[in-house]
Amino acid sequence: MLNKDQFADNHFIRSIIEEDLQSGKCQQVITRFPPEPNGYLHVGHAKSICLNFGLAYIYDGLCNLRFDDTNPEKESDEYVRSIKEDVQWLGFQWHEEHYASDYFERLYDYAVALIQDGKAYVDDLDAEEMRQYRGTLTEPGRNSPYRERSVEENLDLFARMRGGEFPDGSKTLRLKIDMAAGNINLRDPVIYRIRRVHHHRTGDKWVIYPMYDYTHAISDAIENITHSLCTLEFESHRPLYDWVVENIAIAHQPHQYEFSRLELLYSITSKRKLNQLVVQDHVSGWDDPRMPTISGMRRRGYTPEGLRLFAKRVGISKSENVVDMSVLEGAIREDLESVAPRMIAVLNPIKMELINFDEAVTQSREAPYHPHHPEMGERLMPLSKTIYIEADDFALDPPKGWQRLTPGGEVRLRYSYVIKCEEVVQDASGRVVSLKCTIDHETLAAKPQGRKVKGVIHWLSTEHAVSAKVRLYDRLFTVERPDAVRGDDGQYRDFTEFLNPASVTEIDALVEPVANTLAPETRYQFERLGYFVTDRYDHTPENPVFNRTVTLRDTWQAQAEKK
Repeated sequence: MLNKDQFADNHFIRSIIEEDLQSGKCQQVITRFPPEPNGYLHVGHAKSICLNFGLAYIYDGLCNLRFDDTNPEKESDEYVRSIKEDVQWLGFQWHEEHYASDYFERLYDYAVALIQDGKAYVDDLDAEEMRQYRGTLTEPGRNSPYRERSVEENLDLFARMRGGEFPDGSKTLRLKIDMAAGNINLRDPVIYRIRRVHHHRTGDKWVIYPMYDYTHAISDAIENITHSLCTLEFESHRPLYDWVVENIAIAHQPHQYEFSRLELLYSITSKRKLNQLVVQDHVSGWDDPRMPTISGMRRRGYTPEGLRLFAKRVGISKSENVVDMSVLEGAIREDLESVAPRMIAVLNPIKMELINFDEAVTQSREAPYHPHHPEMGERLMPLSKTIYIEADDFALDPPKGWQRLTPGGEVRLRYSYVIKCEEVVQDASGRVVSLKCTIDHETLAAKPQGRKVKGVIHWLSTEHAVSAKVRLYDRLFTVERPDAVRGDDGQYRDFTEFLNPASVTEIDALVEPVANTLAPETRYQFERLGYFVTDRYDHTPENPVFNRTVTLRDTWQAQAEKK
């Protein structure tokens, strides 16, 4: 459920909108989220989704979902479906659904009008020649030898381009702006190219496709977008955006505003590189829980509310927005703390025999599913003669400050009795095989008499524990910026060199019987261990599969500080 407090506090875009509303420049805020359907959305897109849809929500406006499908070689219906699902899962619903391909005919007509006005021409330069003519940041470009073709010749050639008469790449349509412009984007940019590729929506109807800058500006104008929001890499494209809408016959002229893109440390947000991870089988797919994609984060157990909280915390500005993974994980923890019920799981079990267990005397207790939400109810924690505890909760030779179990030591079993370790059973190699302990039957709901017992450990009855697959996920990369590491030769190293070999570990674990009743995507806190979710695809009640969403504390940062 959305509320206005969930979105970023005052920032420069909100100030612009409020000024526009107050002055009457804008009567209703209309934004759009315009992804390319050439991959799955990632955490950077989540920030943009929350901004565009959030502004529309805050100001009682509208937000469209528009697919920029002008590059059919890399686009597919699969990506369209995933994008729509991700937006809805994050809690948003678009006003209208559009595709750039909806406007192909109108875009063509506007291009024809630009030719008729002497503002566009058909060029025969190939890509390499065009680079040579373009100039540099310090030197002006040169006019193409085809720049002064007549309007009639350009109209004829452009129509024949559309008709499929010329080979791919042999001709382009360029705007006639200024080859000496300081902004290279204004040096006669290409707005159409010939490309015989099957389009996922228009099929083989078109063999010419419009370029992004041209398409994006006109699409915003057609949809009456009041505030076109882009990341800062498009700032230098804004003069071209303005030129396009100012030089076509269209009533509405939108304005573009830029904000800093999100860079998440120990991750990458390039769709090309994310696709490389998928294609090269470094991950199991776009929705692998280690991926920074929205579908991957969903499968890992992140919540829409947690991601919206994260987007609010990173904020909107023009300054560099480099964020540590701990900020994202902290937002997810904060949300899960209040909504995730508890259960006990033992990930690395060691068997314990309670040698003075007596069915006539020894009792079991009810335990709450959440310590602060009694409305979530309780479940029975059945105690039996043999139980499992975590192997990590026992030490033969404990370090200083150890508050868990030791030979001859006492701890409390969570929601149960104080027990004392009487005997340690080891195999021939000295490995601890099992423990034999006694129960202090006076301590079920009371403190032990005459002594302090500080340690509390979790446990499961061997008679009631349920087997489950548990996947322990960690950061996908071992360095903060895997795609920005240079070698001795100054060249960027392959980012896949820095994949974390320990980014996922699958173990056989034991959990409470409630696991056999859970649907996929059910989130729980494993007490003392972290937050986990039943896998979206692999989990069944008969064969539970849990993914670790996040640990209870930021253990990664603590390890980094030790180094």
